[in-house]
Amino acid sequence: MNETSYTPPKVWKHEAPSGGEFANINRPVAGPTHEKTLPVGKHPLQLYSLATPNGVKVTILLEELLALGHTGAEYDAWLIRINQGDQFSSGFVQINPNSKIPALVDRSVEPSIRVFESGSILLYLAEKFSAFLPSDLAGRTETLNWLFWQMGSAPYLGGGFGHFYAYAPEKFEYPINRFTMEAKRQLDVLDRRLAESRYLAGNDYTIADIAVWPWYGQLVRNNVYAAAEFLSAHEYTHVQRWAEEIAKRPAVIRGQRVNRTWGDEATQVPERHAARDLE
Repeated sequence: MNETSYTPPKVWKHEAPSGGEFANINRPVAGPTHEKTLPVGKHPLQLYSLATPNGVKVTILLEELLALGHTGAEYDAWLIRINQGDQFSSGFVQINPNSKIPALVDRSVEPSIRVFESGSILLYLAEKFSAFLPSDLAGRTETLNWLFWQMGSAPYLGGGFGHFYAYAPEKFEYPINRFTMEAKRQLDVLDRRLAESRYLAGNDYTIADIAVWPWYGQLVRNNVYAAAEFLSAHEYTHVQRWAEEIAKRPAVIRGQRVNRTWGDEATQVPERHAARDLE
């Protein structure tokens, strides 16, 4: 290793940007940076998001619900450009004090309900529409096991491996090795589970799969951090099988396009206000 040794100060102070792709929006305090009212559309559900792995979890579920005929799942999806700090507007912070996408407002009830954190949104919608969440105790518990596994594990993949491998201004051996080891351990956890089960919670596709696929399914398909070769993703054959099966679902294809502003123009639907926006 050739990293420069660093001795932490007795009291840390934020004196300069840390560098990296997201340095302009990183700060050690919460709260809004500017006043802005969020737009509101005509549908019961108002989503404020971006097509990151966390963001597409919700749009995939909404599209899956609509495909099942749940008309109450119609939604407006408003674009939140996180690289420009939209998530720090007063309107967004009112919905999510943590200033992270996605954030949802259910206006079908009075008073309206705010829902933030992607896992919470998935659980809320699954319970609201009685879909993609088993009703029996064992099936529900197994689904929630994997949903919460994702919420606890993905920060090590994103903020750990993804940051140091893909986004950090300098590449250092120790953090890349440390988080690569953890990313591969997590893939092995999934591979072992999917060796014995079609989906994460059993034979049925659930919000557990919807939560995990945008991170780990897309990772092995080389659509997250362009790291499939580095991680030897081909070794995780059961994750690969699962990832490819889910990728073919029409609602998954549609959901990935919502709030997307990069890549092939045909895949970009920055805002979605009607089903025809995805045609």
